[in-house]
Amino acid sequence: MTKIQDLQEPKLLPGDLAIWFFIFMELLVFAIAFIAYAISRAQNLELFNEFQLSLNKEFGAINTILLITSSYFVIRAVHAIKLDNVKSCINNLNIALGFGAGFLLLKSLEYYDKFSAGISLSTNTFYMFYLSLTLFHFLHVILGMIILFAVILKAKHGAYSASNHYGVESGASYWHMVDLVWIILFPLVYIIR
Repeated sequence: MTKIQDLQEPKLLPGDLAIWFFIFMELLVFAIAFIAYAISRAQNLELFNEFQLSLNKEFGAINTILLITSSYFVIRAVHAIKLDNVKSCINNLNIALGFGAGFLLLKSLEYYDKFSAGISLSTNTFYMFYLSLTLFHFLHVILGMIILFAVILKAKHGAYSASNHYGVESGASYWHMVDLVWIILFPLVYIIR
């Protein structure tokens, strides 16, 4: 059943407008970093191609699946809260957090492998970009998980319902941005030659 409020307030974007300003700023920062990566890669193609082979593409692919799957459960959470099913919303967000934690664990193992081999930001231009871009994204995954956790806590205290679900949508929008960035980052750094 469609709520009268939803009919009276058509929205262009889900969630609060403030989160979209934040998302657009974040996407702009990532876009600039991706452009810098592409320019540097074009100028150092042999170096980038050589060291790109040292990356664990299987881990990168699994991490892609983990984030896409987590976004699926975030979508289910938004759908559930719009149906006034707070318990299902919370359960789906918890599952999404589990997949996010899986991403962080796998990425940490990848970093451990690189750092224990003596690789750092100063090793070469490729690793400078690889570490900078993926660590920046890693921090965004952590922030996204904190946001989703805050949404869960508020949902447990009755803050969201079918008529007041914009906070859930805002958290979901940020999480989808994190997912989108990885979907661009993975092929750009791990695959494209």
